[in-house]
Amino acid sequence: MAKMIALIYGIAAYLLFLVVFLYAIGFVGNWLVPKSIDTGPEGDLAMSLLINAALLGVFAVQHSVMARPGFKRWWTQMVPAPIERSTYVLLSSLALALLFWQWRPLQTVIWEVGNAPGAIALWGVCALGWLIVLVSTFLINHFDLFGLRQVYLNLRNEKYSYLSFKTVGLYKLVRHPIMLGFVIAFWATPRMTLGHLVFAIATTIYILIALQLEEKDLVTYHGDAYDQYKKQVPMLLPLPRAKRD
Repeated sequence: MAKMIALIYGIAAYLLFLVVFLYAIGFVGNWLVPKSIDTGPEGDLAMSLLINAALLGVFAVQHSVMARPGFKRWWTQMVPAPIERSTYVLLSSLALALLFWQWRPLQTVIWEVGNAPGAIALWGVCALGWLIVLVSTFLINHFDLFGLRQVYLNLRNEKYSYLSFKTVGLYKLVRHPIMLGFVIAFWATPRMTLGHLVFAIATTIYILIALQLEEKDLVTYHGDAYDQYKKQVPMLLPLPRAKRD
C-alpha cells in the first residue's frame, strides 16, 4: 500500500508541475492566463522590486539548496528516498505558483517592436525556447528528472540506479540546453516591460550561478567523463571552440 501511495504522490507532483509549466509559458508571454508578468495594478516601485526579489529568492533558495547532495542525504533521513525527487518537484512547483500569484507588475516599457513581422519573429523565438526546454528533458530522461521513474521502480521493488552519462541531440551543442531554452524564452519578447526585464535579468543571473554548483555535482557523479565533456562542449552558448594542439 505504501508503494502505491508513493506512486500516486509522484504522479500528483508531476501533474502539478505540468500545470505550473504551462502557466509559466502564459505568465512570461502574457498569453491566456488570468495573471501574467505584466497584468494587475502597478504599485510603488521600491516595494514592488522588494516583493519580486523576495519571490525570486524563495524559488532560487528552494531550487538550489534542495538539489545539493548534502541536503539530499539529510532530507532522505526524513523523506523516503523514492519520493525525494517528487517532493522536490512539488515544492519547486509551489514556489513558482507563489511567484506567479504574488508577482508585482512594473509596466514601464523598455522596448516594443511595433511591426507585425518583427513581433511574430520574437514570439517564434520565445516559443522555440520553451520547445528546447521540453525536448531537452526527454533527451536525458524526462521521467527520472521529475520523479516518476523513482516511484515506478519503487512500486516494482527495483532498486533505483543513477542514469549513465551520455550526450545526445542538443547536449552535443551545449551542456545545459534546458537552461538555454529558459534564457531564450525569458528574453525573446516584442514588448519588454521593466517588470519583465527584472525577471529576465534575475533569472539569468540565477541560472549562471546555479550552473556552477550543478557542474560541481556532475563532476562528482561522472568524474573524468564530465570533465572531458566540459572541455569539448560549451555551457550555454553553442559557439565553436578553438582547437587545441
